[in-house]
Amino acid sequence: MWKPTNQPASPARPGTPEAERPTPTSSTPPTIGEAPAAPRPVSTTAADQATIGKSLVIKGEVTGSESLYIDGRVEGSINLAGNRVTVGRNGVVAANINAREVVVLGKVRGNLTASDRVDIRSDGSLTGDVVAARISIEDGAFFKGGIDIRKAGQKGNGEEMKATSSTSSETAAAARA
Repeated sequence: MWKPTNQPASPARPGTPEAERPTPTSSTPPTIGEAPAAPRPVSTTAADQATIGKSLVIKGEVTGSESLYIDGRVEGSINLAGNRVTVGRNGVVAANINAREVVVLGKVRGNLTASDRVDIRSDGSLTGDVVAARISIEDGAFFKGGIDIRKAGQKGNGEEMKATSSTSSETAAAARA
């Protein structure tokens, strides 16, 4: 049988196991089992969750674009605006948390700001103020602080936020006051 000599080898050569096949160097997304060649996309899925383990201690500011599970100790501030922050049963957090959703199974000392909801589970403990659209506190949970329920798009004083910036007459009136 005749075989052309100037044709590239086909990626699916018969008899070659999938693990031994050469991986292309193009910018195609990695498949399961391959190491990612480029950073993951910004959209979050259930698999896009970072974990702070039991023995880790973090002091400072935590920011990012993926969900976070904390089973260790964090002191400072946590800002994951579009994502979920879960404080695990072993987690101890002394920080203000800003996220889309916050779930407390461990101990938190600080203020929570959630664009969607805050969930304090039965073994959870929260000392601090909560600002969220929804809140759930299970029987047996500890909570000490204030609750401010805000609809999406509300300012701190309960007024609806304007889509446009303040006008020059409002700015001039504020400057005179």
